[in-house]
Amino acid sequence: MSIDTSLDAAASITETDIFDAHLGGKLTVKSTMPLTSKRDLSIAYTPGVAQVSRAIAADPTMAASHTWASRLVVVVSDGTAVLGLGDIGAAASLPVMEGKSALFSEFAGLNSIPLVLNTTNVDEIVETLIRLRPSYGAVNLEDVSAPRCFELEARLIEALDCPVMHDDQHGTAVVVLAALINAAKVAGKELGQMRAVLSGAGAAGIAIAQILINVGVGDVVIVDSRGIIHRDRDDLNAVKAQYAAITNKDNLIGGIREALDGADAVIGVSSSKFLEEDLAQMNENAVIFALSNPDPEVMPDVARKYAAVVATGRSDFPNQINNVLAFPGIFRGALDAGARRITTEMKLAAAHAIAGLVQDELSNEHIVPSPLDPRVMPAVSAAVQEAAVAE
Repeated sequence: MSIDTSLDAAASITETDIFDAHLGGKLTVKSTMPLTSKRDLSIAYTPGVAQVSRAIAADPTMAASHTWASRLVVVVSDGTAVLGLGDIGAAASLPVMEGKSALFSEFAGLNSIPLVLNTTNVDEIVETLIRLRPSYGAVNLEDVSAPRCFELEARLIEALDCPVMHDDQHGTAVVVLAALINAAKVAGKELGQMRAVLSGAGAAGIAIAQILINVGVGDVVIVDSRGIIHRDRDDLNAVKAQYAAITNKDNLIGGIREALDGADAVIGVSSSKFLEEDLAQMNENAVIFALSNPDPEVMPDVARKYAAVVATGRSDFPNQINNVLAFPGIFRGALDAGARRITTEMKLAAAHAIAGLVQDELSNEHIVPSPLDPRVMPAVSAAVQEAAVAE
């Protein structure tokens, strides 16, 4: 795979280029068998295919080896929380889901198709995917709004006997953890002694909070649109109330300014901005991840005044936090292992694998590998597969 990653290449893209590239969609299905003779047709379709169908009817386990279903990831969305666009509906979300399927194919060697659904009802989505279960091997949930995404993922994990992951939650969390592991090393901090602030309590924010707790970060403080999540707030939904009980050890109150006072790291996954005077209250050698796209919570040149390490979600600044570092290898590893679920241990293994790839060149501007680094998917896949087998 050869991809031009230069800024000049990105700057030269025109609107016409984009629309022409998407004309007719970004995906196609091609046969793995030649279909140029009667013999080919007899093997691929009738009458030969009937023998395979009879064999699967007699032994359903053969479907895993003699159809594409076991290696097919469905990218499922209702279009309610498309990155940077919001609730745009199923049809408008399809170009995004096609792109995600293309990434599965290119980076993980997995077949993938998008399924966008004209419903936001959790019961209906679950029922739809249960009925379609013979057709696929894993579910990547994408761009489903919070808090419904938490219930939807949990119910699908229980209902389906295959890997299910909401990438907006866990792919983001895995890459953030990998980046924080290395940022802490650069900044001379111990994860167990750090207080990390999360600006945003949606799908990504909650999942990041959970993985930071799992890995033993000293304290996590979550800030939503109404301020710090603490135990005395009476306006929290069930998910936020759950995290109010296990985060914010000092029961801080106030807003982002109070949360940042004495903090070691801040991770932005909302549209809220970080003010310079608030960042100045953080501890020395702070870590600032401003991950909103396309406009970070604070621009890197400002953040560097107060931080030892700065990361964004953009490719035109150092330290891009990009989910493509995680999800292809996570799904590939889970499917290679025959795993029925993607567990916490598998996600932690993925994060450590990503972090480990840059140890020899670790610096304040290089805390994670490039999304185009060919080592990433195999390393993540192997780590996830090992964790799955160990479990």
